[in-house]
Amino acid sequence: MLPAELVRSVLESAPDAMIVIDDAGVVLFANRQVPALFGYERAEVIGQPIERLLPERFRRRHVTHRRNYAGAVRVRPMGNGLDLFALRKDGSEFPVEISLSPIEQDGRMMVAAAIRDVTDRMAVEHEIREARAAADRANLGKSRFLATASHDLRQPLQSLALLNGALRRTVENADAREMLEQQEEAVAAMSRLLNALLDISKLESGAIKPDITDFKVAQLLEELRREFAGLAANKGLELLVEPTTVHARSDPALVSQALKNLVSNAIKYTSHGWVQLRSSLSGSLVRIEVCDTGVGISSEHLPLIFDEFYQVGVAANTSRNGYGLGLSIVQHVVKLLDLRIDVRSQPGEGSTFALEIPASSSPGDDAVESSGIRRVRGGRTGESNHLLLVEDDPGVRNATRMFLRGEGYRVTVAATLEEALQRLQENPDIRLIISDYHLAPGTTGTDVIAAARARLGGDFRAILVTGDTSSAIAGLHRDEHLRVTSKPINADELLAMIQALLAG
Repeated sequence: MLPAELVRSVLESAPDAMIVIDDAGVVLFANRQVPALFGYERAEVIGQPIERLLPERFRRRHVTHRRNYAGAVRVRPMGNGLDLFALRKDGSEFPVEISLSPIEQDGRMMVAAAIRDVTDRMAVEHEIREARAAADRANLGKSRFLATASHDLRQPLQSLALLNGALRRTVENADAREMLEQQEEAVAAMSRLLNALLDISKLESGAIKPDITDFKVAQLLEELRREFAGLAANKGLELLVEPTTVHARSDPALVSQALKNLVSNAIKYTSHGWVQLRSSLSGSLVRIEVCDTGVGISSEHLPLIFDEFYQVGVAANTSRNGYGLGLSIVQHVVKLLDLRIDVRSQPGEGSTFALEIPASSSPGDDAVESSGIRRVRGGRTGESNHLLLVEDDPGVRNATRMFLRGEGYRVTVAATLEEALQRLQENPDIRLIISDYHLAPGTTGTDVIAAARARLGGDFRAILVTGDTSSAIAGLHRDEHLRVTSKPINADELLAMIQALLAG
């Protein structure tokens, strides 16, 4: 056993206030830290009940706790999970952390209590909680802003796109048609920039939550082929897609978003040759590669290509081919899904961007849907089919109605769920609904479609058009009689969807 003087020296030099009490709760020893912490001289503490150092509201309860501890002594923190407070001589309280250790000497049981003032730590913890709460409020506010911006900023672009489509079908003058085509390109560029900025903001704010599922890689690549084959052909490029049977497990919509940006970049920076999509299974990973025979990237630029607004060989404030946001979006998606991206490139020889995704352990039939959109030019396609347009924004509603009427469709309009149901009752020959997602407060386009199908049958055809790209939209149930598309949708895409649904 250690000499008593050595034990006393150890207790005396401890950084915390150390108090030893007997089985009756009387203080037998107080080290030099006790006066500094409590304001009492040691002589004022020794021989007094330990409860003297506790606020009045804790004293009776502490006597019970002390007796219970005497019946099952062990080394442990005191008041685990509780807020403990001590009382200074001047009557002020302060938060403490207490650890208890049993001491046995000559058959007599005593308890050593190490007492630490945690005022500073609790202040820091409070600041951290406040900062976290402020960050949560900021993220919530940002998410609300993004939801509003995503919808409201797309509304005028939707009107411009449809009015442009209507004019292109009525104007015969060659110069005027050329101007309208340039206007169409400008609207498309504005849409791409808006979509990219909103995508990045949502990824950064945490507004997008991954929906992890098994999916067929082949179906995802087929979706990419359909979307980009025309763009590649217009540049004289061959878009190659290797067949595959592998399945992956991730968020197919976000993976598709990343690959779309990679394919778009590959086509943009390839002037001749080909762009290829291929995949392979390596152990527990699926590797999807986007390869091209483009300009390539030198080694000094590779570390910078994922930065926002960075473009290889493009100086600031000069004419830009794109906005340098595509690869930044890819990087955000990769981080969100905890994937890996690999880049290999040689100037003049092309590039290969590869995503590594977890392989599916139990392949299923989930897949990314394909819209089957095709380009439609000229001619009246409506053939007097009757459509119901549900849109609460007057500008978008009028632009859409004028465009569809110009294509030969009969169009009945409504702004609310109630009006939509009334128009369906008045017009039993309506064959299809085109509805905005966000309508009057508390109602959505899905409510309109569900109510129409309850009345007219579950196979009633509908198109849901939305400026909202949140996870709520991504999780909407799809079926063969429903199309969900994002604003701004151009005139040709809208016509293709309508024709496909009416022909089905």
